[in-house]
Amino acid sequence: MAFLFAPSGLAMPRFKPYDTRQNLLLPINLAEQLVPGSFEYTLNYLVDHEIDTSIFHDHYHNDETGRLAYDPAMQLKVVLFAYSRGITSSRRIEKACRENVVFMALSADSQPHFTTIADFISRMHKPVGQLFIQVLMICDQLGLNCKDIFAIDGRKSVIDPVMQDT
Repeated sequence: MAFLFAPSGLAMPRFKPYDTRQNLLLPINLAEQLVPGSFEYTLNYLVDHEIDTSIFHDHYHNDETGRLAYDPAMQLKVVLFAYSRGITSSRRIEKACRENVVFMALSADSQPHFTTIADFISRMHKPVGQLFIQVLMICDQLGLNCKDIFAIDGRKSVIDPVMQDT
């Protein structure tokens, strides 16, 4: 066994090699990132199966021409989840869709631009706010996140008083 010695004559420590320039392929099933029983799993299920998102369809006029729009159901999931985490900035929501695996799962890794998110929030603020309260009420009935703090439009509030006002 060969030992390396520092100029002082002491043995030098050895370390495992690492290289940050290597390629790494991580197979990620986005649906598996939404853990059953969590708020995000419930939110995903509610938006896909229980909430009527057709209320957003009249705001889109690209049926024959124009660019394909992001599905409002996906945008709703992302915005409501962001609100539940106190994130109200469209730039921070965009960043979360690029960097946070739960946001990636909810958006199906679509990575909408912050202007798209801001436009969705500003044009749809009333239905989004109403649906957010609906989702919170259902989650409370299911016993999820009853003591967490949520934010809508930058104002933080505890879930129980929000639901008592509705």
